Amino acid sequence: MVEVLYAIERPFMRKTFEAIDRHVDAESALVPVRPDARGCSDRIAELEVDDPDAVDANVRSIDPGVVVYNHRFGIDRFSFYEEYPLVHLRHGASIGRDEIAVTTETILEHAAAALAPGERWARAYRNAAPPDVTVSVTGIPEADELVDAPPPNERRVLYAPTNTEFGRGAYVNTARSVVECFADTAYELLFRPHPHDRSEGPGLDVTRECEARIADLPNVVFDTAATPLESMRRSDVLVSDYSGAIAEWLHTGRPLVQLTDIDAPDREVPAIGVTTDDLDLELVDDLYRHGEPAAVKRRRASWLEDLGIPMDGRAGERAAREVVRCAA
Repeated sequence: MVEVLYAIERPFMRKTFEAIDRHVDAESALVPVRPDARGCSDRIAELEVDDPDAVDANVRSIDPGVVVYNHRFGIDRFSFYEEYPLVHLRHGASIGRDEIAVTTETILEHAAAALAPGERWARAYRNAAPPDVTVSVTGIPEADELVDAPPPNERRVLYAPTNTEFGRGAYVNTARSVVECFADTAYELLFRPHPHDRSEGPGLDVTRECEARIADLPNVVFDTAATPLESMRRSDVLVSDYSGAIAEWLHTGRPLVQLTDIDAPDREVPAIGVTTDDLDLELVDDLYRHGEPAAVKRRRASWLEDLGIPMDGRAGERAAREVVRCAA
């Protein structure tokens, strides 16, 4: 019998499940709830279903002890949580995209437990969740391997902004200029669009244009890895906006550049690292050689205190304990 069932929406969301499942000592499996999530993981056994969209019927036929779900939208399509305990966690911990509000307004009332990346999220969850919902601060499981990882010191920069279709980040406004900033320089650029911007929406045309340009540049790599973990481990500087990648990157302690030219007029990029409208090589050189300025370090420290994310490399263990507890 499957005790722990992971319900996955998108292939890139597997990173959270995989980081937890290595610490789960009960029988576990993964079920896709969208056709494109089929076959996305080689670390968790996948249960074959005829129709991934028939989520309720699939869950009931599997009859698990607990369902773990790391998405938020569309939960009203389902009713399985009326019969099976639902554990909600996040596949990313975006800081400036109002995703805490989205979570509190869509899924908490249906959950048995909500696993928060940090105290900032937990405070909002506790204020919004029904009294019978357990709220636990676990940390960010997919970032465990970044804790205490040695910096590569190889002049490698990772560009990983949030998606355009839903996150309205800086990608469409900055992707081309970022490529040109590093073109034919001594730096290696890992160019990593969000998976949505590789397949749909207004970001797709930008991605195709940049991919064609990158083909002519020996020092720029179009990063196609399914998850960003290894690219983060291999990079010295992150260039982003308010993507969930930032919360993971903070585990490295390495310099962060946030591009503020976002595509959402009603939001602002929370200033955690060095912020700029236009990236230039002089800024990157200074960060690479000297690290972040003292004022930015103080600002980062203040954000870390407020976010309250435990960065001890044991988030996956804590999350696994809560999941197994709900299955008991």
